[in-house]
Amino acid sequence: MKPSDTGFSKENFELLIDGKLPWEEVKKAIRLSPKDADRFEKYIEILQEKMPWEDRILLRISDHLYIVAKPGGERGVTGGDRGVTEGDRVVKCDCGQEFGDYRINWKLSCRVYVRATDEAIAEVITIPEARHNTDLVEMREFYCPGCYALLGVEVVPPGYPPIFEMFPDLDSFYREWLGSPLQDEHPDWFQERTSEKPAAWIKEA
Repeated sequence: MKPSDTGFSKENFELLIDGKLPWEEVKKAIRLSPKDADRFEKYIEILQEKMPWEDRILLRISDHLYIVAKPGGERGVTGGDRGVTEGDRVVKCDCGQEFGDYRINWKLSCRVYVRATDEAIAEVITIPEARHNTDLVEMREFYCPGCYALLGVEVVPPGYPPIFEMFPDLDSFYREWLGSPLQDEHPDWFQERTSEKPAAWIKEA
């Protein structure tokens, strides 16, 4: 953990996250030099306090989604004894809904609404000139199964795999950027595994 710096208070940080910090204060934060050494820790601490659950937040990946560390259990990686208490790293919504292993595209665990007609697109894009050609692409809306918050939108050709928008190398981030290596660091964590989920569906069919 890096030493605390009072250049930008936790209270102002919370207002910034909530979009309530006055613009003059935002400009001061942007110009702050040097930047607070513990700004990421403050950010995570504030997010953690807002959640109704206690799993440790490793990284926020969207307005509603977080990669969290689950204590204990099976991590699902290959290899020998790590010498630590291993848990899972999963994607979790602020409502508490979990989407499974963060190495698997969370969109595969969402409720999905597809807008594939001009009429359906017109419901959300009111300017005709701004609408895409529905003969070529469709709009997909991804919703949380728990709270039905809109988690993501993509416009892609029909049949195109859901876009895996963010797959961070958490171990490198914590070790090289924050100087605080994660206890269960291992190369297997940065192995994308999305294909395993549809493969499992095929076996179950």
